[in-house]
Amino acid sequence: MKADSFSEKDILERAVDLPLLPRTLEWAKINSGTTNLAGLKGVAELLAEAFSVLPGETRLVDPEPVETVRPDGTVDQIKRGQHLSVSVRPEAPVRILLTGHMDTVFPADHAFQQIKEFENGSLNGPGLADMKGGLSVMLGALQLLEQSEYASRIGYDVMINSDEEVGSGSSASLINRLAKGKTAALTYEPALPDGTLAGERGGSGNFSIIFTGKSAHAGRNPDEGRNALVAAADMALRLKALHREGLSVNPAKIDGGGPNNAVPDHAILRVNFRPKSLEDQAEAQKALDKLVKAIATTHELDVHCHGGFGRPPKPIDPQAEKLFGLVKQCGSELGLDINWRGTGGVCDGNNIAACGIPVVDTMGVRGGAIHSSDEYLIPESLVERAQLSALTIMRIAEKGGL
Repeated sequence: MKADSFSEKDILERAVDLPLLPRTLEWAKINSGTTNLAGLKGVAELLAEAFSVLPGETRLVDPEPVETVRPDGTVDQIKRGQHLSVSVRPEAPVRILLTGHMDTVFPADHAFQQIKEFENGSLNGPGLADMKGGLSVMLGALQLLEQSEYASRIGYDVMINSDEEVGSGSSASLINRLAKGKTAALTYEPALPDGTLAGERGGSGNFSIIFTGKSAHAGRNPDEGRNALVAAADMALRLKALHREGLSVNPAKIDGGGPNNAVPDHAILRVNFRPKSLEDQAEAQKALDKLVKAIATTHELDVHCHGGFGRPPKPIDPQAEKLFGLVKQCGSELGLDINWRGTGGVCDGNNIAACGIPVVDTMGVRGGAIHSSDEYLIPESLVERAQLSALTIMRIAEKGGL
């Protein structure tokens, strides 16, 4: 793509001629649940072809190994799909990062597979808002940028991963690597239906706590056993007692146990933490470590904790405020009233912010009811949001930063 001598207004108006909706529908028709490796492969190939119109290197990156704790307590590796990476003008003095994800929460056998139109004109379908519409917006913004005089002043990396919906375990290192040295980052999670953006975000940590006790006959010698199920239940109650303002603690599931006539020697407790701040996260980790030792001592068995805080809290620091302010200013130029508010949800924006890079992570389409069969996309937001991103990127290029 070669930049022509057209006005900024003329270039932004070209958004209506981009295939924003057709390619969104094409990508959404392929199921790409995180565990559907064949579906992810198909979408990744379509994305690689689509993003190859940009003047840079497009490649598929193999996922990093990811561990999971099976119900029997064994630690195994699980497979993830490849991630898409695009690098344009790596030598540019100002560089930004744009990220999104190709996976959805709907597996291959989920009933929600079709796209239909609601009476109000919005479109209902798996991944339309979260976030295949966002990926189309991202590409559209970059296509507009490449036709502008600002293109030569800015470089960028694009990262579209295959595992965001399950915590980005196989792409975390790729995100960290690409975030380094960037002026800012834009991520294409959906905005709220009225266009409100997500501001500060809490963090998230997922843990599988493995309890290994000692089996014994429930009638003959029960006191010689060490009940792993009881220890897991005790741990669940103590963890729930940590729940407070600023720290949500959710013991979610216990695997294990056995027949009624035997003391169970195996159990696994799954728990999720949602800290509001880094201080809350540190306090949660300290309390968890202390409880692991206490439960092991009290119940005289082995306790092993597997997992971690994969999504650190994302505060709004001064640089992030500048980026949000720039997006709001660009929205105003386009006749959009852009606002933001805090949310308890997490995404790759958390990880990017933890690298010290300012990020606005809801630059995607307007829509709602994500992660449900009622998910919907507001079609007119495709052009609107492509223009918003394009103008934001142009302003960063024009100013040489924030």
